[in-house]
Amino acid sequence: MSRSRTERLVNLVICLLSTRRFLTAAQIAATVPGYEHDPDDLREHEAFQRKFERDKAELRELGVPLEIGTASIFDAEPGYRIARRDYGLPEIPLAPDEAAAVGVAARLWRHAGLAAAASSGLAKLRAGGIEVDEQATLGIEPVVAVDPAFTPLATAARERRAVVFAYRVPEDDKSSTRHLQPWGVVCWRGRWYVVGHDTDRGAARCFRLSRIVGSVRLTGAPGAFTPPADLDLMSHVASWSGPVDRSRSARVLARAGRAAGVRRWAEAVEATPDGDILTLRYAEPHGLAGWLVKYGPDVTVLEPAEVRDALVARLREMAGVAAGPASAARAAAAQTAPAATPAAVPAAVPTVAPSREREEVAA
Repeated sequence: MSRSRTERLVNLVICLLSTRRFLTAAQIAATVPGYEHDPDDLREHEAFQRKFERDKAELRELGVPLEIGTASIFDAEPGYRIARRDYGLPEIPLAPDEAAAVGVAARLWRHAGLAAAASSGLAKLRAGGIEVDEQATLGIEPVVAVDPAFTPLATAARERRAVVFAYRVPEDDKSSTRHLQPWGVVCWRGRWYVVGHDTDRGAARCFRLSRIVGSVRLTGAPGAFTPPADLDLMSHVASWSGPVDRSRSARVLARAGRAAGVRRWAEAVEATPDGDILTLRYAEPHGLAGWLVKYGPDVTVLEPAEVRDALVARLREMAGVAAGPASAARAAAAQTAPAATPAAVPAAVPTVAPSREREEVAA
């Protein structure tokens, strides 16, 4: 179903729900966007009638209780309406802990760039008589960060449209162009992935969103492909990722009493007057840097240089996006600072707040 037809059906349902009287086809055509036409033009009027008949059939297939009748015996033409008593949702019973879980989920998705969907869901629950406590976080402050590619890929998967993007793997400095028919986007071990059919390779592939370079471009018409019927995105990503080999070691300096999430994954802790030196195992530097950057000035990378450089590169990128050329210049100066002064790394963006989310050390 096209987007324009979907919007027209939604408008039609809203119109018929908003009145208790029966509306004739002519009144609907004058009220609902998408039905505009010249009734004196025979061809346009016949096109409207065909469109309206298709839409009525579609509503009935969707289970919408469309009534046909007249407001009085003097009406020569029948009209249409939707009775609220037949269309309303049943009571939605939620226990206090279930309502609290919904509140936590709503706050989490606001951080993930889906604020509109979260607000819409809460509004529907309240319309059903359920008051959801958004502040009941059960001692948890949920935070989910999404990559810029999340929204276009989620849109493409929903509309069944192919996409094109540049992708870089850790072992190659150059990015390559990928053509994908996305089946869905899923979060696995704290990272977002898109799963779909790679048309260049003729096989299913999984791509980490944080490795997509630049923008994602939607190509082709909606409904261009159909995902597998037995698709399990989580299982696909899990099998594609495989076990993580954290064979490398890094040392970071954590401020006293801060960066609890980093401390939880520390292999060893060494107390010093300036803070605690934590030893961490990791698989690749960019993954570890992307995780540590969330803790801002509470964590300073001591060694190795590859992790420190990856962290500086991430800070430069954040500074350039957040505040333009001035901050990017400061971050560039931090990148060229001597390795013996690791404190310059977090100082590049002192406004980055420490994260309290619980996350696996992804690399």
